Amino acid sequence: MKIKSLEDLERIKEEGLKDLSGRQSKKRGRITVAMGTCGISAGAKDTLKALVDELDRDGIEDVAVIQSGCMGLCEVEPTVEVQMGDQDPVIYGHVDSEQAKRIVKEHVVGGKILGDILVKTQTKK
Repeated sequence: MKIKSLEDLERIKEEGLKDLSGRQSKKRGRITVAMGTCGISAGAKDTLKALVDELDRDGIEDVAVIQSGCMGLCEVEPTVEVQMGDQDPVIYGHVDSEQAKRIVKEHVVGGKILGDILVKTQTKK
């Protein structure tokens, strides 16, 4: 499709934003993996892969997995933030592949916060 005017461009932008917000609103949760330099060197790529694999294995399609930059928690990398529905986000630290599987099973599926790897709970604004 050729863009012939500013109005065409605005229409395409609005359609794209509507589509994107529709896809995001269908998700009941979000898992964010910090993929800054410290996170990657601590094993965040394996953590990310384990989260995605476990969600796929369990057939969970309504939780988005997102990569971010540094969360500023270098001492507890790899870090993972889990935000389900309207609950406050929870940040877990030292999340290896096995801990990632636990997060999916116990937090995402079971609704239980894992106190042994909990770094902090953030209050939404």
